[in-house]
Amino acid sequence: MNKQQFLQRFNFQNLSKIENAYQHVGDLRQASVLIPLVENGDRIEVVLTKRAAHLKHHPGQISFPGGKVEDADASLLHAALREADEEIGVKPSDVQIVGQLKPHHVITGYQITPYIGFVPKDYPFVIDHGEVAELFIVPFDHFIDEGNHLSFNISRRGTTHNVHFMPYLHYNIWGATAAMIKDLVRHLK
Repeated sequence: MNKQQFLQRFNFQNLSKIENAYQHVGDLRQASVLIPLVENGDRIEVVLTKRAAHLKHHPGQISFPGGKVEDADASLLHAALREADEEIGVKPSDVQIVGQLKPHHVITGYQITPYIGFVPKDYPFVIDHGEVAELFIVPFDHFIDEGNHLSFNISRRGTTHNVHFMPYLHYNIWGATAAMIKDLVRHLK
């Protein structure tokens, strides 16, 4: 799938029900992420990060750049772009935002709104090693192939949750990140 095909499919579909059916009970804090995409010839690639091992929340997990909305953020989108700049050095003016997906509730009490944006090919990413251990790129075709989508029921505190996994090479992409990718793929089909 190239960028033109992606944009046509994305823009002509209504946002469908999200894949992550978890609904948090109680107050939710707002967070947002950027799903950075790169057009590389006739294909699209997805930029992902591996969180630093010393972080208090989700150490070593695969994620999109993003985080909680701060008081100084003008919007959820502003927060996603600010975090992408801080974590991987993507300047907001270099991102072509094409849309967003429906928000996800996560067990940690956040509602995460994912934004989709294209960054230029061969972008000079600058990793903040205080937050990000590694940046890597996955061909979007890997995620379009639903044979690469796994899900398992996991019980936590007496409640069963469906958790998504999308292994790639030696990376285990799971949880909210995998659910957001699954939503994006489903939206495009």
